[in-house]
Amino acid sequence: MKRIKTAERPGWDEKAEALGFTWRHLDGERYWDERAYYAFTLKEIEDDLEEPARELHAMCLDLVDEVVKSEALMARLAIPEGSRDDVAESWARRDPSLYGRFDFAYDGEGPAKLFEYNADTPTSIYESGAFQWVWLEDMIAAGALPADADQFNSLHEKLEARFRAIFPAGGFVHFTSDAESVEDRQTVRYLEDIAGQAGIEPKFVPVGDIGLDADGRFVDQDNYLIHALFKLYPWEEMFREDYAAAVKGSKTRFLEPAWKAALSNKGMLPLLWDRHAGHPNLLPAFFEDDPRSAELGNSYVRKPLFSREGANIELVARGRRAKVLDQGYGEGGHVRQALHTLPRLDGNYPVIGAWIVGDEPAGIGIREDRSRVTRNLSRFVPHAILD
Repeated sequence: MKRIKTAERPGWDEKAEALGFTWRHLDGERYWDERAYYAFTLKEIEDDLEEPARELHAMCLDLVDEVVKSEALMARLAIPEGSRDDVAESWARRDPSLYGRFDFAYDGEGPAKLFEYNADTPTSIYESGAFQWVWLEDMIAAGALPADADQFNSLHEKLEARFRAIFPAGGFVHFTSDAESVEDRQTVRYLEDIAGQAGIEPKFVPVGDIGLDADGRFVDQDNYLIHALFKLYPWEEMFREDYAAAVKGSKTRFLEPAWKAALSNKGMLPLLWDRHAGHPNLLPAFFEDDPRSAELGNSYVRKPLFSREGANIELVARGRRAKVLDQGYGEGGHVRQALHTLPRLDGNYPVIGAWIVGDEPAGIGIREDRSRVTRNLSRFVPHAILD
């Protein structure tokens, strides 16, 4: 794995705007950054990223099967008591999942290490599945990359196939997110487009406009029943909304399904470690109130069960605590994970997001930062397979 500096494509910014990539700059800072790319060998991709993602996914499914049968484990994961049947019944029905993203530390030398699993509401899928592929094709056409350069990227095709598998008869599917968040809305718009290519008729409803009818069914802003709903809105927040009790009787089919709540918080990290201690792709992790957390000594990462974009992640190295981006997360409890140093390339710390669609690895996206914690403004950098 190498970080290779390169020239930007002429007119890339205008092309991004035309394609709807409107969040390529965030708060005046670059988000998409093609002044460099990460180069991998095919062996690195297949052996060190693709296969670990496949294996970890299977381990996660086994974990869900255990969690949904245990009130104690669901309580450990801060799943509210009133919503635990929703989680268990969703798994019993084997409600289908669309996607997820493992975040890995990887340096091309040792095994990739799992930092966390974005199992419910992962973002950066447009950048990963579409725009970095456009970058690759343009770079090959310009002679800036060899003609046989490739990319670990079948996201778009696998998402379309997965939508077809979940909705084989096509039909009408609602999509929702915070309509005021440009990144969220455009991400959902991309998924709506893929769903349309799969023969589905999508309709967007702002999450704040979803209501309940007299029969306890969810309805959209035009009072149409919501039979199926893709939501870029996390279960841990849904379970704490006033309408949480209505989920069970709503007859709505959710993407992602409620059983993903067992994986979409960092409590799954110590549960995985407890069951697979010593696995080469896992880091030692414990719930903070577990006496075994002392095994980590005075170097560890303290993580809330629920947080977004690096918020309230605390790095502790030999007892020294790094500055924390405090956004109020942590009410549900914390875990401690062994401190693992990210590789530093040209002053940047990359995290590799390995995508799962259905049950299959489907590609990677890379975020990098000058900080060791990946945050909302961390840059997305494309990648290529060069041999």
